[in-house]
Amino acid sequence: MISSLDPTLASATSPRWAPQALRDPLALLSDHAHLERKAAGNALELMNRWPEAKVPAAWTHPLARIARDETSHLHSVLRLLEKRGGKSDRIHHNDYAKRLHGLVRRGQARKELLDRLLVSALIEARSCERFGKLVEACGDAELRGFYGGLMKSEKGHHAAFLKLALLLEDEATVAERWESLKGKEAEILASQEPGPRVHGGC
Repeated sequence: MISSLDPTLASATSPRWAPQALRDPLALLSDHAHLERKAAGNALELMNRWPEAKVPAAWTHPLARIARDETSHLHSVLRLLEKRGGKSDRIHHNDYAKRLHGLVRRGQARKELLDRLLVSALIEARSCERFGKLVEACGDAELRGFYGGLMKSEKGHHAAFLKLALLLEDEATVAERWESLKGKEAEILASQEPGPRVHGGC
């Protein structure tokens, strides 16, 4: 169903990013916990956004599975963070996600919903790519195994959001918007400040 949509991101993460992010693993895990919480909330909120009155199972079931997975990931991140003596900060700022969500065509009905799905797919795809970079660079066996497991799940989420987008619009419309947003995502990521964040710069 999504074979004609190119899942490849418009840019690749620099090899320098992961070693920099891993210098402060507790801060990285704390940032990660906030991302999982936001992802779970996003999936749950999207369950009610189907444009017609009758919401199909093909819409709700994938989103429910994503919310379940993200909640499970949140629990795992928090458990690992606390095991290592860290804690989740109450205040969290994610300029990357904020700017991506700023690209959503708000107030434009199906276009807004399509953009939300594609932005969600981009965030999942970038997270998956970044987890892979952490696995490659991490000398800590526990962290390496942790991020290796998450990488597989995030890849499935990325594909699920693209499939949902194709329930809303025809393939050509989705593909055109997807390619446009991919380019903008690369620009936003390149402008991020360095730091121990999943979507930080380098």
